[in-house]
Amino acid sequence: MEKNLSEYISLSKNIDELKFDKKIKVAILSSFTLNGLDETLHVKTSELGIRYQSYVSGYNQYNQEFLDPKSNLYDFSPDITFLILDIRNFFGDIHFPYNLSDSERKLLFKEKLEQLKNLISIFENNSDSKLIISNFNIPYYSPNGIIESKSEFGFHEMIEEMNKSLRDISKSHNLIYIYNFNNFVSKFGEKNVFDYRQFHVGDIQITYNLIPFLADELMGYIKPIHGKNKKCIVLDLDNTLWGGVIGEDGFDKIELGHTPNGKAFVEFQKELLSLWHKGIILAVNSKNNFDDAIKVIREHPNMILREKHFASIQINWNDKAQNMKVISDELNIGLNSMVFFDDDKLNQERIKQEFPEILTIELPTDPSQFSSLLNDMNDFNILQKTKEDQNRGEMYAQQRERKNLENSISNLDEFLKQLEIKVKIKKADQFLIPRISQLTLKTNQFNLTTKRYQEEDIRKFSTDPNFEVGCAQVLDKFGDNGITGAYIVKKNKDFWLIDTFLLSCRIMGRGVENAILAEIMKSAKHNGIDEIKAKFIPTEKNKPAENFLSDFGFEKHGDYWLYKLNNDIKSPNHLKVEIEK
Repeated sequence: MEKNLSEYISLSKNIDELKFDKKIKVAILSSFTLNGLDETLHVKTSELGIRYQSYVSGYNQYNQEFLDPKSNLYDFSPDITFLILDIRNFFGDIHFPYNLSDSERKLLFKEKLEQLKNLISIFENNSDSKLIISNFNIPYYSPNGIIESKSEFGFHEMIEEMNKSLRDISKSHNLIYIYNFNNFVSKFGEKNVFDYRQFHVGDIQITYNLIPFLADELMGYIKPIHGKNKKCIVLDLDNTLWGGVIGEDGFDKIELGHTPNGKAFVEFQKELLSLWHKGIILAVNSKNNFDDAIKVIREHPNMILREKHFASIQINWNDKAQNMKVISDELNIGLNSMVFFDDDKLNQERIKQEFPEILTIELPTDPSQFSSLLNDMNDFNILQKTKEDQNRGEMYAQQRERKNLENSISNLDEFLKQLEIKVKIKKADQFLIPRISQLTLKTNQFNLTTKRYQEEDIRKFSTDPNFEVGCAQVLDKFGDNGITGAYIVKKNKDFWLIDTFLLSCRIMGRGVENAILAEIMKSAKHNGIDEIKAKFIPTEKNKPAENFLSDFGFEKHGDYWLYKLNNDIKSPNHLKVEIEK
């Protein structure tokens, strides 16, 4: 249940920032009073283990802040900037256009759009921050009344056109995103969002009780920056994906389609499938007879989610907490990246107690509310959709096939040989930069330094002649694993320094890391370099990379590991390496 605003303000005063190793700098600018938003974001980020620093601009000062290159905003150097606008203060007289013709309104609209474009352009020239601009709510009323649709350029059309223009700006600018404030107003209702008594007293547009909900939506932009969005949804079956208990009601009697409840479960599955297509992993954790439950998944005519959509299927009579650990280990993902859906309160409490880091959802009793609950969650947002995101569900299905092959062969070398692995080494370009950034933000286990870089950071490295930025696409007989490895090398005069070297957990242990490092060394040697230096910075999670450098042949020299390029460097024999120029 969402806390009220006074609770957030109180909690924000007692946060120990020093215990958080990750930090984010947030700037908040608005055309109206937004009391309490800063404090609420402070609490919500701290709950994720992120140190929060903020700059809140003065009332309706965004124009001055954006235009002045020496403003406090630019001195603060935020990671993310929220610009929340309202139609009254932004549009001025356009908001009450009783004495304006359609043509006059159109001219004023163009003037306001150009002003906004100019502000954005100046901001981009002075900051590397992501800029989140709110669109404008379309009021339920219009001064034109029922002939609004007959107007050449009516009141509603003006706002719709401005919102469309904002979307177009976002599409053509990497660091510009649009927050759909119009949807926020629609969800809660215009008369609930706006308290015009507050507005006339202190230009307070949004009622205090809805500020925490606004903050929650804005957190959807903050979470992906540090990889705090969720990767995997784990689902119960009975009364979660279908109505009834399969072991008692039987295949033909469960509710799935046709009945009101049955239609609700189908709708819920459709929403889950859309997340699967977005790259969210789905898994099953159910106390059930395997044969009965899997038959529904495989054969029921109204089942939307099929076996191929689940990366892990745990259907047994084991403790559900035990199954969650199995799923985590099988998928090689952290428990804190998982969400658990189960209708049974005892199961919910069991997971909460055993694994508090898992986000456990309390499902409502009415299945018609499942979809809206899922849609209200901001835990699955991404700031950039990559090819790997789009194909992740299929990749995990292929992973199960690899696991089956591995289990059928007792010899590791033979298994690796039969995989027919191909590694394509690619230099960073505009299409690969989002994925490389994503890997630095999310990869924890096989990551030598765990340095986190945003897209703009990777872009700067890739255009700097003193750096080499690359990645690795890994394929095998079962399919394409996508871009699953990345590196950043600083090219000093006498030696090269590995700044970042990482590998996705799903391809660890196949020699890919050795192949990538071998190619870096060959490139260094080709450029007349005799030494490669690297660092290993231990964390709680990157133990799998702990011995990589020493096993490869690096020697410890002070804070660095050193490799002298005296001999020929060879990639593992069981895989092929291609270098794409």
